[in-house]
Amino acid sequence: MRFLKQKIKGLYLIIPSPHKDKRGVFHRSFCEDEFADFGLSFSVKQGNISENFKKNTLRGFHYQRSPSNEAKVISCITGDLYSVVIDLRKDSHTYHQWVALSVSSLKKESIYVPAGCATAFLTMSDNTVVHYYMGDSFNADTYNGIRYNDPMFSIKWPCQPDVISDEDLNIPDYLAN
Repeated sequence: MRFLKQKIKGLYLIIPSPHKDKRGVFHRSFCEDEFADFGLSFSVKQGNISENFKKNTLRGFHYQRSPSNEAKVISCITGDLYSVVIDLRKDSHTYHQWVALSVSSLKKESIYVPAGCATAFLTMSDNTVVHYYMGDSFNADTYNGIRYNDPMFSIKWPCQPDVISDEDLNIPDYLAN
């Protein structure tokens, strides 16, 4: 695996090292030792799968407040997505900044999102399946969200979402704590 640093500290685009033969292709989606080589201590607490039937489906922004330690490894299994990460760590030099990454199942890429960041994605094709490894279990008491079009962040999406949950659509404006 190759880990490509992004503008937000601790955020990486992960490029696999696939092995191809007559049977097909094999590659790792997670390796504790390889993550540790980049200073990433990540323990999987939960795995989630998001099946998105329609292009332009938006999910997020979702995150867990402290004391949760919810880092994520996000992989696009089928389709393509436009993923956005917002740094919400008050002690970070990129606090309130965001990064957008295009991730494709054809390239077999993943994203490592450090704890303290919010994530959202917009599907760029029908039948996009996303797999998440979570570094902490879901906790309704620390769960929070940011609306995809919150004026504080001015996220530039490639297109207007067509499918979005009422819950995600009705999150109030974000107010920095």
